[in-house]
Amino acid sequence: MNVPPSGPPAPESRKGLPLRDIRLASGLILGAFLVSHFANHALGLVSVEAMEAARQWFNRLWRNPAGTALLYGALATHFALALDALFRRRTLRMPPREAAQLVLGLSLPFLLVAHVVGTRVEFSVTGREVGYPDVIRNLWVLSPENGARQALALVIAWLHGCLGVYFWLRVKPWFRQWTPLLYAGALLLPVLALLGFAEAGKEIAADPDRFTFLPPRNDPTVDGIRAALMGGFTALIAGVFAARGLRSYRTLSTRVRIAYPGDRTAVVPRGFTVLEASRLMDIPHPSACGGRGRCSTCRVRIVEGLEGQPRPTPQEQATLTRIGAGPDIRLACQLRPTRDIAVVPVLSTHQPGLVASLGGSRQTGGRERELAVLFCDLRGFTRFSEDRLPFDTVFLLNRYFEIVGHAVEQSGGHLDKFIGDGALALFGLNASPEDAARQAFEAALRIVEGVRQLSDAHATELDRPLAVVVSLHAGPAILGEMGYGQASGLTAVGDTINVASRLESVAKERDVELVISAELAQRARLDLAAHERQTVTVRGRAMPVDAWIVRSAARAVQ
Repeated sequence: MNVPPSGPPAPESRKGLPLRDIRLASGLILGAFLVSHFANHALGLVSVEAMEAARQWFNRLWRNPAGTALLYGALATHFALALDALFRRRTLRMPPREAAQLVLGLSLPFLLVAHVVGTRVEFSVTGREVGYPDVIRNLWVLSPENGARQALALVIAWLHGCLGVYFWLRVKPWFRQWTPLLYAGALLLPVLALLGFAEAGKEIAADPDRFTFLPPRNDPTVDGIRAALMGGFTALIAGVFAARGLRSYRTLSTRVRIAYPGDRTAVVPRGFTVLEASRLMDIPHPSACGGRGRCSTCRVRIVEGLEGQPRPTPQEQATLTRIGAGPDIRLACQLRPTRDIAVVPVLSTHQPGLVASLGGSRQTGGRERELAVLFCDLRGFTRFSEDRLPFDTVFLLNRYFEIVGHAVEQSGGHLDKFIGDGALALFGLNASPEDAARQAFEAALRIVEGVRQLSDAHATELDRPLAVVVSLHAGPAILGEMGYGQASGLTAVGDTINVASRLESVAKERDVELVISAELAQRARLDLAAHERQTVTVRGRAMPVDAWIVRSAARAVQ
């Protein structure tokens, strides 16, 4: 059982508010508004009349009382939480993508206020409804510089939203598979919207007499609202930076020391996270989710100063529980030390003391992939080799390795390594998870059949037939080049690999040829109803695994 460190709960834990989830939900609502708005713009490629007709449906969706409350509520909530996140951030040092999202988000109000006031606010105050012909005429013909500014604002809003969605989804196991489609959609929609806007502008400029335009009108109330909004946004953002400066001044006397491997130390005001301290001191520290507590790549092991630190927030605790972390493991992006502490980044890509003592080594970062994993092993081969000359054993082993290698390669997999008379193969490096599962199953059948033929060919020399056991499993794993010098190579690590290895032991214990996890069977769409399905307790893993027990591989394809 994981026992959280003692000490007061973190502020977010006391509130019990899932602020990140609320910010995400409000951002998704604003994203939905942008998608529908861009789609309406894109109809300009058809005609101005098509844009105006679609606007009526757009207004029914977003200008009814519920839609208006949802939209403006999401806008106010998202902006307020963004200011809150900016205030909570202890350092403005951050990766370029996070900095881009922050700068784009803060610039949006000043680019969009004029457009929002001229359409939504003016309608609410005066009842004067401005249609697409008037808007496009004003932005394309009468004031093209405003049109360029509004086009830039929409692009910035879209980029800001896309970065937010990217930070949200990039830790999902399926994200890499869907990246090309998501990227194409993210690129195509704003391009079509801008082309539609330009085409509509040219259509109105070429024949303005086709359209009815509202007479120009200046309303002091509307102008006052515009100026007030600009001033209000400026004051809010300036207020946050002023509050940050005041907090930094007040915390000068309440600093904590964070010690890292290699005799590196960060002295930061109390309230900094360990990840922020690492960035402040330019200490390499991975963080796949952008410091949002949605992954565990930034986790650290606390070697000194564990007692008295803030307890994990609910989000941090959920992540730590998922990876089975011990009480001395914390997420660097969530832990805000209240006293001096010494930490070791678990997935650090750079350990100065160790690397220097070894003369340096090349490190290659891993990436998460959905893989299908195959483990196979010869039954009783150790006892067999005791009764044979070493050269005879080597000859037979090489024939077996050849069978396994050909089976894996012909099925589209990657032969990771041989371990004694066992082998590990990976599938899915260049295939979808479903194809990878089918490839692994095909390779297993080929291995079993190949070993049977090898046993028949050497039956006169064997006391008993050769037998092989194979286990198959599928799931996420970290894929990368690991090792040192000439001993490095492409391999994978993670719970999926461990489960596949343990299932091989289950196959040996039950004296069967195949053990296939239910996850792989589902992905490969295997019909294994004729075989036994068991919930297997896997050594070293708290959660059991559903698996199919296949006594004879030949029966698996019947």
